[in-house]
Amino acid sequence: MTARLGLVRHGAHAEVGRVLGGRRSDIGLSDEGRAEVEVLARNLGGCGAVRVESSPRLRTRQTAEILGAALGLPVAVEDALDEIDFGNWSGRSFAELDRDPAWQRWNSARATAPTPGGETMAAAVARAAAHLDALGRAGETVLCVSHCDIIRGLVAHWLGLSLDNILRFEVGTASICWLAPDGQGGGQVLTLNGRS
Repeated sequence: MTARLGLVRHGAHAEVGRVLGGRRSDIGLSDEGRAEVEVLARNLGGCGAVRVESSPRLRTRQTAEILGAALGLPVAVEDALDEIDFGNWSGRSFAELDRDPAWQRWNSARATAPTPGGETMAAAVARAAAHLDALGRAGETVLCVSHCDIIRGLVAHWLGLSLDNILRFEVGTASICWLAPDGQGGGQVLTLNGRS
């Protein structure tokens, strides 16, 4: 089997769609989130992965643990897969953020707009992409559990799209995007927002 990288978004939790948790929230999966990850784990049987890597956040670690247990794979925490540091936006509701002109600017110009006291989208994608490049050179199939915007940014990076375009596609909870690395820092996007 050809080496692939599976970018898995964590399962649902109580703040999804309501609060920008970022790194300041270490919320765990909801019952719904656990159930949807269990379905994904069943669907990934035979995928050829050799390990599961996870962002340090609780929601991603729990997702990775469910996948690892179901697939009989070791799980490792990888800082490069961490959520974007949203700075002072972390923990605020989306309803509140929608009234903030800086938030509106961030969502229309992700390639250049800053976060208040946090990390830029470009910096977040660069750290995650460097890690994927190393995995691609190793030639193994690995499941990487991360966060919606990190996965969107990585897919845009691999497709050669500006980060300004990342809100044009969905990355649902407990979904997987399969990438086929070329071993030279790029490759092909095989599936987006998949369930197996």
